[in-house]
Amino acid sequence: MTHSNVNAAALVSDKLALLNELDMSHGILDLACGNGRNGLFLVEQQLPVIFADVDGDKLTALAAKAHGYPELVQMWHVDFEQPEQRPLRGKTFDAILVFSYLHRPLMADIRQAVREGGLVFYETFTVRQREFGRPRNPDFLLAENELREHFADWEILHYFEGERENPNRAIASLVARRPAEHG
Repeated sequence: MTHSNVNAAALVSDKLALLNELDMSHGILDLACGNGRNGLFLVEQQLPVIFADVDGDKLTALAAKAHGYPELVQMWHVDFEQPEQRPLRGKTFDAILVFSYLHRPLMADIRQAVREGGLVFYETFTVRQREFGRPRNPDFLLAENELREHFADWEILHYFEGERENPNRAIASLVARRPAEHG
């Protein structure tokens, strides 16, 4: 494996083999990518990534960081929280990464945008995060077992819910594979 200069989330670096096993025909969506650390790590592993965020300045900075990989990188300036728009509708990805972001109305669209056999990597804060600090708004915090329930009919390859250190936080993390449709 290539040594990376990017500090990706442990979920991504530890489960990289799952992404490497996919036939990449649609790319990996780094949804609400922020500073793009997970997507940049994947680009360094020669995986195609679509960085999507509402913050155009962050996307511009990411484009500069990823300039050495033009064939692997796309930028998508998009607001996933506009209720009248459904930007994932009709799109297909080999995998979708979602970290430190929760917008419940988007869950069904995330599920449909992952191709059959594709993966979702999802990690965000749970209601217990209020013990450690921000975020505190329940709109941005998963209820107990909520993440698992959103993907209960998928093949769950990894699930963790509890506390992590450095920094102290309460999270749920999941890697799940979309099953093939039958009939």
